[in-house]
Amino acid sequence: MSFRKLRSIACMLLAVVLAGCANPNPSRLIAQTIAPATEAQVAAVHDIFIVTNRASTEKPGEIFNGNRASAAAFARVDISIPAAHETGKMELAPNPKVADPARYFAARRARLYPEEKPFEQALAKSIAERGGRALIFIHGYNTGFDAAVYRAAQIFHDAQYSGAPILFSWPSAGRTIDYVYDNNSATTARDALEETMRMVARAGAKRIDIVAHSMGSWVTMEALRQLAITGDRDLGGRVADVVLASPDLDLDVFKGQMRRYGVPKHPFVILTSRNDRALTLSGIIAGNQPRLGDYADAKDLTDLGVVVVDVTKVSSDSWLNHTKFAENPVLVKLLGERLSNQGNLNEREEPIVAGQMESLVKGVGQTFGTAADIVITTPLQVIELATGNVR
Repeated sequence: MSFRKLRSIACMLLAVVLAGCANPNPSRLIAQTIAPATEAQVAAVHDIFIVTNRASTEKPGEIFNGNRASAAAFARVDISIPAAHETGKMELAPNPKVADPARYFAARRARLYPEEKPFEQALAKSIAERGGRALIFIHGYNTGFDAAVYRAAQIFHDAQYSGAPILFSWPSAGRTIDYVYDNNSATTARDALEETMRMVARAGAKRIDIVAHSMGSWVTMEALRQLAITGDRDLGGRVADVVLASPDLDLDVFKGQMRRYGVPKHPFVILTSRNDRALTLSGIIAGNQPRLGDYADAKDLTDLGVVVVDVTKVSSDSWLNHTKFAENPVLVKLLGERLSNQGNLNEREEPIVAGQMESLVKGVGQTFGTAADIVITTPLQVIELATGNVR
């Protein structure tokens, strides 16, 4: 191994360790006090349904921690978004004990359900009011419960998703040094996620979209694989878009999961980036095995019936380049555009078209990237968005 590569690895490891020690504040979601805010100062309030196999905690304002529970728990949290919010940002209060809805994301109220049935009834009501659509978001590695809720709210808001918003939160320790613990925790969550998908279908969802980030992609693919084994891989045709963003998933494992699942009727979408430093480090930890999220051979993946969106040249505020899907305005708006699609689920369709993406870029204006930064490889074609040309 060259000295330059060793130095690069050492720098990444140092950054990871420092990041793991950087936040001494408790993972508080519900503040002690909430400052007043006018209607004009608040852009929206999102009522997020939550299923988790995290353990509950008595610590003030935390609700759930990074420990594992033997059974799923159910909750709803109202998150307000400030009118000053910028697409792709998460404006979080520097002091978690004080919420200021006029300037920061704020948890207004949290409700815990003692049993699944009343939660499912409330979810069914929300799904019916929102046209029968639901989106399940599954967060990634190193994500505390509070961070998972805020990220979910940001994605639902910036993507302008019109269906019922659902967060599935698995017991991540929320510390960068606990990678192995998180990986095992993700494995413990696959049955709970499978049951969550079934519950959303029982609650009347006609269309279920799924967005998974990082290690959450492992949980998601395992749950989908389990559905396939039962003979109901898409819940009676209800599963629509499955988006795996920066998936921290062993390439060979993913291929095996897809072979068991089969070519989906509705192509899965995978966002990859060859400069994702978090996945580079993950690959090193895994014995230099390639990760799905930074794999360069898009054609190899599309043969499995997926669409690959290469965002390597799209910039990000984060040095790790691991959360581009949520932080870059173009990408999060593209995500929203796709999830708002009204297409017939029984028809096989290409999830993204060049003209659609180009119009989105123009609408965003001066942002982090341009259409030239994105390459989309479908089972049928490659789209380079610099000109919309197809080759």
